[in-house]
Order: sequence, then structure tokens, then C-alpha cells
Amino acid sequence: MTTIDTASPAAPAGARSPNVVTTFGAWITTADHKRLGRMLIGTGLVALLGIAAVGGLLGLERIDVNASLLNSGSLDQLFSIYRVGLAFFAVLPVMLGLGVAIVPLQLGARALAFPRLATAGFWTWFFGMALIVLSIAANGGPGGGASKYVALYISAFGVMLGGLTFIAISLATTVLTTRAPGMNMRRVPVFAWSVLVSSLGLVVMLPVAIGASIYLYVSYRYNRLAFGGNVGILDWTGFSLTQPQTFLYVLPAVGFMAEVVPVTARKRMPKRGFVLGGLALVGVAAIAGTTQLPHVLPWAGSKLYLGHFGTKLGDLVNYSFFNVVPVLGVLIVMLLAPLAFAAKKGSRVAPKITAPFVFGFFGVSMILVGMLASFLNGIVDLDLRGTVYEEGVYTYVAYGAILASLGAITFWGPKLWGRRLAEKKVLPLALLGVLATILASLPYLIAGFADQPANAVTFSYSGPHALWNTLSMIGHFLMVLTVLAYAGLAVQGFRTGELAGDDPWDAHTLEWATSSPAPDNNFAELHVVMSAQPLLDLKPSTDTSKTETA
Repeated sequence: MTTIDTASPAAPAGARSPNVVTTFGAWITTADHKRLGRMLIGTGLVALLGIAAVGGLLGLERIDVNASLLNSGSLDQLFSIYRVGLAFFAVLPVMLGLGVAIVPLQLGARALAFPRLATAGFWTWFFGMALIVLSIAANGGPGGGASKYVALYISAFGVMLGGLTFIAISLATTVLTTRAPGMNMRRVPVFAWSVLVSSLGLVVMLPVAIGASIYLYVSYRYNRLAFGGNVGILDWTGFSLTQPQTFLYVLPAVGFMAEVVPVTARKRMPKRGFVLGGLALVGVAAIAGTTQLPHVLPWAGSKLYLGHFGTKLGDLVNYSFFNVVPVLGVLIVMLLAPLAFAAKKGSRVAPKITAPFVFGFFGVSMILVGMLASFLNGIVDLDLRGTVYEEGVYTYVAYGAILASLGAITFWGPKLWGRRLAEKKVLPLALLGVLATILASLPYLIAGFADQPANAVTFSYSGPHALWNTLSMIGHFLMVLTVLAYAGLAVQGFRTGELAGDDPWDAHTLEWATSSPAPDNNFAELHVVMSAQPLLDLKPSTDTSKTETA
């Protein structure tokens, strides 16, 4: 199927140039997916700066257990906004924003499906996020003492998730219904495929969290017994803020990595069907949030005791399905990537390592480390539940996704702004971002084995607890520095940098078949797709592989 919209009428001759008011109004009411995507990405990155700073302050507070720098009454709220904000203020909006901005271009479509729904979703998410910040600032939220602001937090949480659901519905519908002629599902670009899997998973999972919020609100407004009142909020909605649900949120980052690999290798992606299958496996994470099945292996005290073996085997199968299968999907993508760089007989095309590839590779590597570490969190014999170990896993996954998203902005920025960033300037930020992610996350994996409790600033255990918390604090603030420095380079580069041209990366997919920046309706003419790499088909190439690998 295809979207063939009539082009917007040109402005009449002699029409006045838009002023500030009309420009502002055009942005806040926009149905242009490229503007809406940039609004999501920009707002998400700004929110990340605040959330990463909160993470740094919490690390600072935990360095010295005998001293207090923050108000003790606000600690529960700070821990809560860090968890909620990292997932739903920053990571997921940035991932969805990339999808909104790029997927219609990749599909050869002239518009996003249900564009007004997506715009309504953005503002619903934005106001829900603002109300959450307001409620927590007014002593609401999980563990808050102001009753009406606790209720406001619960309702705002549901509103925020509703907005994200609207955007996911629009994205999934776009991939399913607005493809260019000839683009069957086997020929859908890898990034668009990852966005489809992630969006469908969100459409299934987020309404479950919204339903939990409704139950919480009704219970809190009346008897506060069934769901634990203000202290039970995260008990019932926390599944949406931990693994394996977070794997679903960061799936587009993995899709970007798979998209940029063949472009960097300057060859068609081998075993492309397996890459699509690997990305689809990550979508299994959505089922965990929908079914609410236990995510923990109940082997406490079992050691090598094999009593009740059947029950233990069943528990292992359930746990592996939700926690191992998504990891297997990412492993498939990462292990197939080197095949694209393998030299083929008769090929004279050498790979060209670019800044987007470096960001994507390191970002997905950090995600994979977090996914692998998350498996241990469910083994009760290790006593990791209730420690900062899970926070380390969560930060690995989230910061890895942000790092990959900076690569995606570098890669697709020329198509949105018409100019490209200076790669020599942004490349060091990839290394700084990796260092920030490792420092913010790895010390808490170690401290988790030493039994440092989660969401607490008073504790005692043997070992250099001050060192682990100091390193984590430094990591969070380095991530703030990374994003700030990147934002500065992006503002400068996309305004005054080198003109990009229509296809600066010698890429393979349809978004590079239109001008840069892309016009309002994306394409001047309809493209008919004959393979999974339609743009590559039109180029003279020394790559001897001309067969479709979908």
C-alpha cells in the first residue's frame, strides 16, 4: 500500500513571510512528521540532562552515608523521578521521535499515518510529563506526603503513557499501510522494521500500565488498602520501568545500528532476513509486561538441590523466554554485522568508518552488556534483588540507547536540516559517552554483589562503597557533558555546517532519494521498490552481489 497525498498548495505570490507568532503556531499544531520528530527528540534530550543530573546528585548523596546533602524527605521522590524520567521522559520519546522523523521517508510515504493523532500524542505526553514533575516537586509521587499531589502523579502517569501510546499507534500504522509500491514486509528498511516491532509492543504493553494507574488512582482516592497507597505505586507500575520492558524501548537503537552497518561496509547486508528475525525476537519483551508473569527464578537456597525439578525447569523456561530471547535477538544482529565487512571476491569497495557507525556500535554494545547482566538479576541465590545492581543494568540499557540516538541524529540530521556535522568534532563524544555509561553503570553492578540497597542512602557493607558511588556520580555528570557538547555541535553544524547534498553517506534506502532537507511532502514523485535496497539498485557499484538478500 502507499500514501499518495496531494501536495500542499504553494503560497500565493506576494504572500507575507511568516512572523514569530505564525511560526510558533505552525510548530505546535504541526502535522509534518519531520517537525514532530524533532520536537520529540529535542524535548527528550533536554529532559535527559535533568534526569542525568538527578542521577549524579543521588550518587553524590550515597558517597558518605553519615552526611546528608539533600533533603531526606525528597529522596524517595528523586529516586522515583530518576526511574520514571529516564525511561519515559528521555529514552522512549527520543526513540519514538527518530521513528516519527525518519520512518515515512524510509517507506517512500509522503506523510505519517494519523498525523494529528501523533501530534495529540506529543502534547498529551508533554503535559503528562510536566504534571509528573509538578506533583513530585510538591511532595507527591511514590512515597509523597501531599495527598492531592500523589493523586495528581498517578493520573499524570497514565496521561503520559496515553500520549506515548498514540504515537506508537501512528508509527505502527505507518509501517503497515503507507509503504511505497513494491515494498513488501521483507523489503521494509531495517530501522523501520525495528520501529514497527517496538511500536506494536508498546501498543500491547503501555495500556496495561495505564490500566494499573487507573486501579491505583481509584484505590488511592477511596480506601488506599488494595494497592498500598502512596508507597505501593512503584510496586504496581514498576514493571514498566525495569527489564525486560526497557529492551522494547531501546529496540530502535538496535535497528539503527543494523541500518548503518551495510552503509558503512558499503555492501548489501548479508542474511538480512535473520537480522529482521533478531529484531523481532526483542519484541517478546512486550509479552512480559502484558502477562505480568514472575520474572524471578525462585531457586533461593536450592544450590544444587534438584527437588521439585519439574517446577524449577518450568520456571527456567518462563524466565528465559522473557529475558533470554530478547538478548538472543540483539546478539544475532551484532554477530551478523561482521559479515557485512567481510571482503567479497571481486569487490573493490572498502568500508568507510563514520561517526554514526561508531556511536551506534558503542551504544548497542552498552545495551547488550546491560541485557546480559540483567539475566543474573533474577537468580535469587545471588541476592541481587533489592540492590543497586538493577539500577546499574537499567542505566546501561538507557544510556546505551541515548548514545546510539546521537549517532542516528548525526546520520539522518542532513536529511532533516540539509547540513552535516563535522565528524572529527563529534567522534570524541562517542568515546566520552561510552566512558560515561560505564562509570554510571558498572560500579553499581559491583556494589549490587556487595549488597548496597536500592533507593537508599544509608547502608553499610564491606568494600569501598564511597568509590563505587563516586564513580557512578562522575558517570552521570559526564553523560550530561556529552549531551550538552553534542547539542552545541549540532546547533552549530546543522545551521552553518557543510551542505550535505541529497545522499552524503552513499546510502541504500529511500529517504536519501529526495532532496536535503526533505520537502514538506517528502517526495516529488512516487518510487517503485524492487528490492530491500532500492537506492543502491540505481547506483553503479563494484559490489558483485546484486541479488536481493531479504
